[in-house]
Amino acid sequence: MSRRFVLAAAALAAAAGLAVPVAGAAPGMYVGIFDDGLTLTNPEFAFPQLQQLRVQVLRINLRWGGAGGVALHRPANAADPADPAYDWSVYDRAVVNAERSGVKILFTIYATPSWANGNVGVNHAPSSSTDLRRFAYAAAKRYSGSFHAKDGTTLPSVHLWLAWNEPNNPVFLKPQFTRAGGKWIYQAAIDYTRICTAIYSGVHATTIANEKVGCGATNPRGNNDPSSTRPSISPLAFLRALKKAGLTHFDAYAHHPYYGNRFETPTTVPRRTASGKPPDVVTLANIQALVTQLTELYGNKRLWITEYGYQTNPPDRFFGVTWAQQATYLSQSFALARRNPRIDMMLWFLLQDEPNVAGWQSGLFTATGARKPAYAAFQALPH
Repeated sequence: MSRRFVLAAAALAAAAGLAVPVAGAAPGMYVGIFDDGLTLTNPEFAFPQLQQLRVQVLRINLRWGGAGGVALHRPANAADPADPAYDWSVYDRAVVNAERSGVKILFTIYATPSWANGNVGVNHAPSSSTDLRRFAYAAAKRYSGSFHAKDGTTLPSVHLWLAWNEPNNPVFLKPQFTRAGGKWIYQAAIDYTRICTAIYSGVHATTIANEKVGCGATNPRGNNDPSSTRPSISPLAFLRALKKAGLTHFDAYAHHPYYGNRFETPTTVPRRTASGKPPDVVTLANIQALVTQLTELYGNKRLWITEYGYQTNPPDRFFGVTWAQQATYLSQSFALARRNPRIDMMLWFLLQDEPNVAGWQSGLFTATGARKPAYAAFQALPH
């Protein structure tokens, strides 16, 4: 999700190798943070805080193209992590800092380079899945734990991967729908099936042990209306469409079960639709609906919550809850996740509020560096 306007638009549109037991938790459930902006730009501040918070997993967007992208022009050998077209420097620094802090990295491969899709935008699928598969292979090889950087140091290993971000949200993947044969089709699900498959096959082609690739990373909402001003796909409809499109292989399914307005708590169950059908929203309160459908379609796949959080007022007067409520909801939400035996990971977004109030304000720190009560609440979580 990663920006307030995404949630606002949705509201207005209404609409496993993870073997780290945690006391009182489902076996293997990781507790972590998603904040690549701060950790990549201000690591001197971010990583000591992650260490104090006892963060187990840090999610970072590993951008294939666009701003901060690794491959801004086409590599001669895309599967070679040492190809001169690649600039991994900012991500190399992140994995080194993470290892020093005792934190595992979850890399989200996202953003199509202009050369890979005819310059239609980072949120459009690549023209060739082969390009993406080779990049995923190169990334996994570089962060295999045995790759030597130019200075001779051995880069730490990364074994957790996520394919794209919120593909049922037009901010991150377009188009959501296309028309063929007089009918609307879920184009985003078709494109994402190729994206997920490319990243999964690229990472696992390394044959490195214990690699895990999560797919989905779905937005909690979607209007399923191709004629709307902001067409999007609800998470359950998207999961069904992925199955229809032929998605077969992934190690875990990821979801972002955000609240919809400041009056919702982590246990507020979404209402049925106007026509009386089950809700097309999947929040933390009704995440079992996603688990049930995932089981029906794919069996006993694991579930990762790779983004979750509550914004605060101050400074956000529209979506923000009080600082005290944020701390309470943080503790409550992680407790809910721990009670679900299928959930292996839960990540809070963000570590620190974004400076612009129009951004995201769910940090454990304010933009000026003051700790909110949620900092202590996170620190007190079973790890």
